[in-house]
Amino acid sequence: MENTKREYQERKRILFFGLPWTFTKYFIGEELLTVKKGLLKTEEDDCYMYKVQDVKMTTTLLERIFGLSTVICYTGDTTDPQISLTHIKNAKEIKGFILEVSEVARQKRRTMNTLDIGTMDSEDF
Repeated sequence: MENTKREYQERKRILFFGLPWTFTKYFIGEELLTVKKGLLKTEEDDCYMYKVQDVKMTTTLLERIFGLSTVICYTGDTTDPQISLTHIKNAKEIKGFILEVSEVARQKRRTMNTLDIGTMDSEDF
């Protein structure tokens, strides 16, 4: 069986005709989700896939007209708890890929998502 790595590369697009005239690029791989922004001053933000907790896809009327959607990743990352892949093509496929790969990454690291429901102070005893 051949071990091939899957990944996606997508650009943020302007809503007008869905043309990629922005300076934001998204790289979605099996280990890492990277957002690169900017032309003169660039910013690169990474998030490990095992930190992705939930994924949501939204589509406005204009996005539907031009075949675009926005994928929102809710993460346990401290620098960016919500990563939006704005106005991208193939959003449904990318959303499914992120869900699948993030689950596999959590299983590899033997991590799980938990909610903080509060802690008891020593004074509570």
